[in-house]
Amino acid sequence: MNAKTVKVGIIGPGFWTDVMYLPVFAKHPQAEVTAICGRHPGRTQAFAEEHGIPHFFTDYEAMFASGLVDAVVVSTGNNTHYDMTMKALDAGLHVLCEKPLAMTVAEAEAMTAKAEETGLKCLVPFTYRFMPTARYVKELIDAGYIGKPYHLNLRYYTGYARDGHYMWRFDMAESGGGPIADIGSHFIYLAQWYYGEIESVMCQLSYHVERDPRPDGSDYERTDDGGAILLQFQSGAQGVITASAVCYEDTPFGQTHHMEFHGSGGTIYAFVDWDTVQEVKGARVGEGMIKPLPIPEEIWGKARRDTVHNTYKDVFREHDFMARGWITAIVEGGEPEPTFAEALHVQKVIAACQLSAKEDRRVRIDEV
Repeated sequence: MNAKTVKVGIIGPGFWTDVMYLPVFAKHPQAEVTAICGRHPGRTQAFAEEHGIPHFFTDYEAMFASGLVDAVVVSTGNNTHYDMTMKALDAGLHVLCEKPLAMTVAEAEAMTAKAEETGLKCLVPFTYRFMPTARYVKELIDAGYIGKPYHLNLRYYTGYARDGHYMWRFDMAESGGGPIADIGSHFIYLAQWYYGEIESVMCQLSYHVERDPRPDGSDYERTDDGGAILLQFQSGAQGVITASAVCYEDTPFGQTHHMEFHGSGGTIYAFVDWDTVQEVKGARVGEGMIKPLPIPEEIWGKARRDTVHNTYKDVFREHDFMARGWITAIVEGGEPEPTFAEALHVQKVIAACQLSAKEDRRVRIDEV
């Protein structure tokens, strides 16, 4: 099976496909993008011709049934994930589905059960897990650097909600939630990856910016534009996640990431400014003040270090992480990560956060 070429079909001929998936598959010797699917015939055909993709579709079910693809990337709006993924799995296709996995816990449960039932290779791309700072922090925590974890503080600041223009991400019927479900899903995933399963949450959501109606003039339920989550882990550790899309962050990527971890044995700080800084610092009890903890060479791998954006590109194009790892798992076996099951846990935390904010109370994850 190692000589197999995986024929990939992508739904969503947009910016993210252009910058994330096409360059990644071009770097994998056993991946071939054979089809692209989009809603608009002219745009989809133009995208296919520009990128040398031999087939284009406007009907994803027709693409699934064409025999032209073995695996599918669902790079579309949140409210399409469930239907596209379920039909792809029914067609016997491996699936990479963008985050958050679904609109509701019920949808995510059905998608996860179907993936496990079929045995097909399925992945949800929580991208920041693979950045060098995040992987080094995980290595340090697992090696006992901070001892017994006491609490963490993860902050994701960006500014795409600062103007009030209509955007599908703030339309509840389209997105299923605002930044807590969008960018927040990344840090919810990381929190569980670092400290284990989350038992309960308390959440406050913000609605700082008034938003325009839809382009057709119709009204809709607005989502939050940010919020804060208090986490209780099963281990007894606690945490705070702040995810805001109304922050002024003047960096080339328009965002900054801040992470802090404390425990019985020490402290870790990690910071990425999405310009040139990606650093980890720490101190263990009895070893003095906070000091730089250089990221090891084996974690950097082939990734450039001059800018964070170049690191980000190289992490996924030069290493078998995320989409490349998904292809390798299809060819060689093994489980690609993050899994649908992990994404389901994130979906439950998102739902608990929304319920907590609505009812102004602590919500256990097993309630949703």
